[in-house]
Amino acid sequence: MFADRIESKWIRLFQNVLVQSGVTSESLVCIVAETQSRELNVHLMELAIGAIGARSFKFVATTPPVDTPVPTRSTGTSMALAGLEAVLPALAACDLIVDLTMEGCLHSPQLRPALAGTKARAIYILNEHPEGLERAWLDEADLAAIERNYGMLAGARQMRVTSAAGTDLTIDLTGQVPGRVTGVVDKPGTFGHWPGGLVLTYPAANAVNGRIVVDVGDINCTFKRYNDAPMTLVIENDVITQVIGDGVDAALFREYSAAWNEVNALTTAHFGWGMNPRAKWEALACYDKADTNCIEARAFAGNFLVGIGANGVAKRLTQNHFDIPLRNTTVQIDDTVVVDCGKLCFPAVR
Repeated sequence: MFADRIESKWIRLFQNVLVQSGVTSESLVCIVAETQSRELNVHLMELAIGAIGARSFKFVATTPPVDTPVPTRSTGTSMALAGLEAVLPALAACDLIVDLTMEGCLHSPQLRPALAGTKARAIYILNEHPEGLERAWLDEADLAAIERNYGMLAGARQMRVTSAAGTDLTIDLTGQVPGRVTGVVDKPGTFGHWPGGLVLTYPAANAVNGRIVVDVGDINCTFKRYNDAPMTLVIENDVITQVIGDGVDAALFREYSAAWNEVNALTTAHFGWGMNPRAKWEALACYDKADTNCIEARAFAGNFLVGIGANGVAKRLTQNHFDIPLRNTTVQIDDTVVVDCGKLCFPAVR
């Protein structure tokens, strides 16, 4: 589909990501990659760092053997650093760690704890072809809108989500850990990913109840496919107690989750809404699966993003993970509607 060659526009794109996260000619930057990383993106990042004049080094881990019962995709839980704890102090001594592993170390048990109490910060650049990364940039107005929405979510007590398809979900936000994804990491100890455009929360335990209807055209980011038949998830105190549906999507969801044979495989992780005006729902239809990690699906403006799987706030671990962005939902935070039938309305991105 693409000619995988270096383009000057992509060097500038990666350079801008570094500058937004505070990299200067005085910075020390480490690229963390693995042997199966997307080599084009690794090379672009090397050139971008060089263009700024920062000091840098690259650590390439051997991609570990497959030890999971099913393929893992879009989890944010790379195990590339497992057993390599000896290198973590060197990484933590950097100003910025650029994570270019396939799945990313955002939820991995190695890298995030190593950043605690250090000056280092880390950013995972999603395993996307740079053509997709190029389009999903955020400007200052977008970043300001994300911050406003995050501030509103952080002080909220309840999230309510409904849709004409039948979704009716209530989330108690007491004890939540809210977050936002901007593609900028400029504070010590922080870990984010780029591209961004998302506000989300990890609820405390026993906070999620109701039903989610994954409608025709909604996306399962793990499978990188549009839903072709409705699927209903019945949730009681964070646990998916029923998966209702006769289509292939429901069958895939059930079989994939069961393959892990884990008690927390069918539990809720995170919830939020997309705020990236340049990310597009239809983009997935235009890419081969190897060229995308579904970042546009997660971030397109007005989607309600459902996360199934691990939730550290609720003290639940599992290797199973689904990100499912829903269209045409209404999201209410306390008394304020932030998304109305799939359209942002508080405050508008523009």
